Amino acid sequence: MFYDEVKVKFKAGKGGDGCFSFRRAKYEPKGGPDGGDGGRGGNVYIVGDTNVADLTDFYFKPGWQAKNGEPGRGSDQHGANGAHIILKLPVGTVVVDRETDEPLAEVLEHGQKFLLLEGGDGGKGNTVFKSSTNQ
Repeated sequence: MFYDEVKVKFKAGKGGDGCFSFRRAKYEPKGGPDGGDGGRGGNVYIVGDTNVADLTDFYFKPGWQAKNGEPGRGSDQHGANGAHIILKLPVGTVVVDRETDEPLAEVLEHGQKFLLLEGGDGGKGNTVFKSSTNQ
């Protein structure tokens, strides 16, 4: 079977949550904030590839999602960013939004890369809010 038109759902990764944490030490009753930021969510990219003949991979797997960012942790540890997904499409493919029927991208040559969806920002940990006057 040759598939040249498919309906696919793409989803970018969401950002990780920030951490609300305070440093604890034996002789420091008010150690201060030390929560880390959350990681960024993964992006969805499409790339033109002359080695791909049709959209069979997308027919049998109609849902694609990038990884989410990890949450921050205590001790000023930031969460890891989510992995991006790069989808290889045949040259000449047009990506259309199903709701508005508006073309989002058209792959015209080998190696042409488009950012289809951008991942979410990570949340801020409480370390961001400390300053020299507000500790």
